[in-house]
Order: sequence, then C-alpha cells, then structure tokens
Amino acid sequence: MKNILVIGSTGQIGTELTLELRRLYTGNVVAGYIPGAEPKGELLESGPAAIVDITEERQIADAVRRYEIDTVYNLAALLSATAEIKPQLAWKIGMDGLFNVLEVARTLGCAVFTPSSIGVFGNNTPKDKTPQDTIRNPRTMYGVTKVGGELLSDYYYIRFGVDTRSVRFPGLISHIAPPGGGTTDYAVDIYYSAVRGEQFVCPIAAGTFMDMMYMPDAISAAIRLMEADPSRLQHRNAFNVTAMSCDPEIICASIRKHIPGFSMSYEVDPLRQAIADSWPNSLDDTCAREEWDWQPSFDLEAMTSEMLLKLSQRLSSEANNDRS
Repeated sequence: MKNILVIGSTGQIGTELTLELRRLYTGNVVAGYIPGAEPKGELLESGPAAIVDITEERQIADAVRRYEIDTVYNLAALLSATAEIKPQLAWKIGMDGLFNVLEVARTLGCAVFTPSSIGVFGNNTPKDKTPQDTIRNPRTMYGVTKVGGELLSDYYYIRFGVDTRSVRFPGLISHIAPPGGGTTDYAVDIYYSAVRGEQFVCPIAAGTFMDMMYMPDAISAAIRLMEADPSRLQHRNAFNVTAMSCDPEIICASIRKHIPGFSMSYEVDPLRQAIADSWPNSLDDTCAREEWDWQPSFDLEAMTSEMLLKLSQRLSSEANNDRS
C-alpha cells in the first residue's frame, strides 16, 4: 500500500502514470491538477483528485497531509519549445515549484520523483553514447531548469535526507497523451498523420538523431526507479534512460512497412531544430541498467506497430461518436 500524489496528473506523462499507479497500489493515488486542467473520464472516476498548484506550497502540503502521502511524483513543467517562448513561467514552475515540493517533502517525510530530460545536455556534451556523468551545459530555459532540478534534488538528499530520484527522459511517444510543445513531439505527430492518411510535414531535419521511448516504458522506468533498493543507487538525480535512437527518416520507414503510401516532407522549424541540434544523438544508460535493472520493452518496430493500431482504433471510435 502506498499513498501517492501525482502533481501534473493531466499532462503528457501524468495521465498514464496516475492510472498505472492506481492499478498497482491499493492506497490513495491522488490526481493533482490546476484549474482549467481538470481530470476527465477514467482519470477522474478511478480515484481521488485535488487542486495542487506547484507554485503554492500550502496547497501541496495540504494534499500531502489530507491523504497521508508518502511519495510525490512531480511532473509539472513546460516542455522544451514552449519554455523558450515563456522562460519566466518555465522557471517559476520548474525551479520555484520544485523547491516548494522539496520543502514539503523535507518537513512531511515524502519521497520525490521529478523527471529530468536529455535537455540537460548541450553542445559541449559528447553526442554519441552520452555518458551518465558528463558536461551539462544547456542553452535553453527548459534545460537550465532540468539541470537545476537535478542539483537541487541531490542537495535535498545529501543535506536533508529526502529520498529524491529521477530519470532523464528522452522523447516520449504516446497514443493517449497529445503532443504538448516538446522538441521531439514530431515523433508523435507523424503517427497521427499516417493513420489519417495525410502527408506529414516534419519540423525537424532529416539526419537529426534523438533518443525516443514509448510511453509504457517511460511509466515503467519512473515506477521501477522509485521501487528500487536505495542501497544499490550510486546515482539519484538523474539516470540516463533510453529505448531507441532515430531520425525522422527512420521513423517514416518503420511506418511505411505498415502503410506503404505514407509520405513525408520537411519544413524545418528553426527553434526546434536548434534545440534538437544541442541534444545527444544517443544516450548510454548503463548505470540505470546496473543500479536498478532498467530494461525497455519496446523497440521502434514494436512501438510503431502498436501506435498505428491503437491510434487507428481511437480515431475510428472518435469519428463514430461524432457521427452519432
């Protein structure tokens, strides 16, 4: 039994993570949300929900006390491209908000998971098989907040004993959560276009390699790390994790195995391309594999098969509902 608070439960990761946690644990798994982003459907009906604005420390503390929370999954953040448009808000959520969460965890005794990202790396970082311990010098506000979050989380562990843990997520691909302003979101949009029979206009240039992961593996990584034996963890904030490294052409080719007529053109977005060019081509996740037995379940071909199937079913169902 665990009592868990998911802050940002209706976001890109939060929806699927909250539902999976509810399947695994018998305690309260509370869907924390902000007004205007209320839980809906199964997320609303399957468990408790509470207004938890990460910028309001009292709201976090009230929810932790009310539901006797022992673990917080802090998913509140602006994604990379959006954060470049709204850097002040990105800092307020990513850094000031994390500070609030860690203070509540320190005073009330919670463990905290806060995802980091491949965005912590920059142009001076080794591009291929980027190691766990290396230079982190991002040139985006998103990356700056993620590096700061890693350091602050480690500080609270070292200084106050707060059980903080994190992974550096690559691009995440989901048939449930819609794209949310991330640089790697083209790898979600491309599947939607394929299922709809549309040509895909790619905002990232051919040959731009980035690490990707199917959402079920991302959810598994977060939960497995929080369940890991702490005595094995030589690192905490944050572990490299990955499942595949690919560029737009490779994803397109995997889709054409199922939809031979699928076509793609390019209209490169300079902002997203600049961000992508500063990130690694591939990550070395050896430390995660050795310290808590990380292992992805989906490669590109398995992910593509399931994405196309699930999206076809979903879009067909939505179309039928619109006609009825």
